[in-house]
Amino acid sequence: MSRLHLITQFILLLTGILGLAFFIHTQILSSLGLPPYENLIIRSYWVNGVLALSIFILIYVFRKKLSNQIGFLFMAGSFIKFGVFFLFFHPIYKQDSDMSKLEFGAFFIPYLTALVLETVFVSRLLKKLEDSTSKSSS
Repeated sequence: MSRLHLITQFILLLTGILGLAFFIHTQILSSLGLPPYENLIIRSYWVNGVLALSIFILIYVFRKKLSNQIGFLFMAGSFIKFGVFFLFFHPIYKQDSDMSKLEFGAFFIPYLTALVLETVFVSRLLKKLEDSTSKSSS
């Protein structure tokens, strides 16, 4: 897979892993007799996927210009994700004055899945930047 462009790799893996996580997540809920498609679960997977993709693409685009600030860009992306959660998901989850474990899981599982993948790919990006910098300075 290393022959594919880094963004293409990220898109394929993000789509595949989030799709697999969604399938497993909903199957577990269903097998427990719980409603598999409630608690904004579909929206949560979509939003987390789109945000992860957008953040990674922005980091990729600015990787050379802001190479010393990539960590801050990554942290800003996490801040944006939490902002989206508190603006769009939290009010709906708290309508009954309580956020259930199912509601928390519906957002947190895709968030964590996307975050792990983003972290892996941003570290790959940093490694490539480091390798290209060390080759050009030799």
